[in-house]
Amino acid sequence: MLGYYNKLSSEVYDMDKYIGRSFGDVEFYSDRLASCKGDILEPGVGTGRILIPFLERGLKVDGFDVSQEMLKICRNNCEKRGLNPKLFEGHMASFSIDTKYEAIVVPTGTFLLLHKREDSIKALKNFYNHLTNDGRLILDISLQTDLSVDKVSTRTWESRNGDIITLETKVVEVDYINQYTISHNRYEKWANSELIQTELERFPLRWFGIEEFKMLLENMGFDDIVISADYKYGQYPTDSSEMITFEATVNKE
Repeated sequence: MLGYYNKLSSEVYDMDKYIGRSFGDVEFYSDRLASCKGDILEPGVGTGRILIPFLERGLKVDGFDVSQEMLKICRNNCEKRGLNPKLFEGHMASFSIDTKYEAIVVPTGTFLLLHKREDSIKALKNFYNHLTNDGRLILDISLQTDLSVDKVSTRTWESRNGDIITLETKVVEVDYINQYTISHNRYEKWANSELIQTELERFPLRWFGIEEFKMLLENMGFDDIVISADYKYGQYPTDSSEMITFEATVNKE
């Protein structure tokens, strides 16, 4: 079975979404979390692109990921900067720890990697149960606008030592009933015109309607739901290309 974010794809992620790169999310989330005095959790922490700026701003943040390769790079990125956060391997739908968090954040559409509806629901319940009363969930989703099967795209990166890494992405399945796509990603690393490493990845991605996702949050018991577009707080989306952020509060009383 093909997984995702293995060694080569994690290396590419670290190059493409390097520490310090922001899509507007670092500033937006930092502003929304500025008042947090307690613990914060980032599921799907990746290589630390969001985590590290938060830590450097003095926030107390833990993180986890399903990918051991991602966590390895994240730990290395933290160590280089003298940071030592709590990082662990876990799945959004099933992680279980004793800590209750003041905020849980899932930026940049990472939540959509849970392409099965039941896993999405389990994860939202899990987030709710790991938040303090009045704790907040802040989570991004994006809409999928180009769902053509067999569409192929390619990208290329050059590593620090001059190796070339290519990525070919092909959409192989669109499930309109269950609202997800499956893409196959082929990574290849080349040195001196010779192929030295290759990796095939199965990459699922779910989509939600905006009001559908709001209803899911309400059904979980979340209150005070605010929807924002492209990191402009409270601005309702008007275009399908916009990143959509939901902020919701736990009320367990």
